[in-house]
Amino acid sequence: MEELGINTQSLQQHKDRLEYLGKTVIWIAIDGKIQGLMGISDALKPSSLGAVRALQKLGLEVVMLTGDNRFTAETIAREVGIKRVLAEVRPDQKAATVQKLQSEGKIVAMVGDGINDAPALAQADVGIAIGTGTDVAIAASDITLISGDLQGIVTAIQLSRATIRNIRQNLFFAFIYNVAGIPIAAGILFPIFGWLLNPIIAGAAMAFSSVSVVTNALRLRNFQPKAIA
Repeated sequence: MEELGINTQSLQQHKDRLEYLGKTVIWIAIDGKIQGLMGISDALKPSSLGAVRALQKLGLEVVMLTGDNRFTAETIAREVGIKRVLAEVRPDQKAATVQKLQSEGKIVAMVGDGINDAPALAQADVGIAIGTGTDVAIAASDITLISGDLQGIVTAIQLSRATIRNIRQNLFFAFIYNVAGIPIAAGILFPIFGWLLNPIIAGAAMAFSSVSVVTNALRLRNFQPKAIA
């Protein structure tokens, strides 16, 4: 409206009230004169508050990145307990904003569902698309949540952490046999105890190492996300 030279002062008070209530304001002008405005707001999904709290309890910082005005964004952020809000970010600035967060030394997971989110999803270390969103966002992401339930993000984080723990355990199993067996096979204990590693035992140990790694990895099939109150 300002670019078109339309005076909006007569409705500024109503605009401020709507924005304070967390609504996005749509201006209506006819023949170059302001005639009215509408307040539009998205309804919070019932699972959003629980998902944000669960992510915070997992030690993650939750940041709201939106193109909405600051009043609207901060109102929604208060409802779900988000402390840091990046509002009034234009679509072409979202990827740069993610990059700025990365420059702060943060590993960034971006969640989005729209065409405007696609560049930011690609820029993030992990892009998470809502399955009910646009095809472009899904194509640009690393993970797609089939449903629109944000609890899927919590499940994805828990599963990824369980997978990393499993990998570390498997590396331990893989190396411990070699760390213990190779020196014995080389004869390090022979001068003292007269012990050498029998090739049959060595072969069995290596086979058992593989069995241990595979069996431990298969435990992930029984993964169940933990409920975080």
